[in-house]
Amino acid sequence: MEKKRLGLALCGSYCSYEKLFAGAQRLAEAYDLIPIMSDTAAETDSRFGTAVSHMQRLMALCGKRVVTTIVEAEPLGPASPMDALLIAPCTGNTLAKLAHGITDSAVTMAAKAHLRNGRPLILAISTNDGLSGSAENIARLLNRKQVFFVPFGQDDPEQKPCSLQADFDQLLPAVEAALAGRQLQPLLLQ
Repeated sequence: MEKKRLGLALCGSYCSYEKLFAGAQRLAEAYDLIPIMSDTAAETDSRFGTAVSHMQRLMALCGKRVVTTIVEAEPLGPASPMDALLIAPCTGNTLAKLAHGITDSAVTMAAKAHLRNGRPLILAISTNDGLSGSAENIARLLNRKQVFFVPFGQDDPEQKPCSLQADFDQLLPAVEAALAGRQLQPLLLQ
């Protein structure tokens, strides 16, 4: 039986990449992964590693060249559709763009192209302003029929009281639930 196609789109929350790659290993066993990176993720070095090393790691996981441009991402909707698209980590910046229909990167174009096919978009948020500036965008996206979230909670309530991060150990069950048309519960973790 042929594996379902799952887009795996990375944005620039570099501090969550280790957790992401650990959780994504299970996805690679179950799905044909299509790797996608935002401009920021594909070009920015940080204290958590170089852009090149992250891209190489994603290519090794997926076995494919990474989609990094709007032109490469657009066919992921009509010409080469995916069964689901997971944006992990999904930053506050990307949340805002998705909530307001802004398409200016490979990730947001992949999401736009994917959503027009009526298939699930799963967001694994990782943002320092989830309980402040990004809260409105999370609420807006929660109300969209095709959008699902990986369960999330505060990652450091004492030092970063507004910060939210997905539980990257729940990537696989969240994707499976979204493909069945339901939100994995509980959504908010303690």
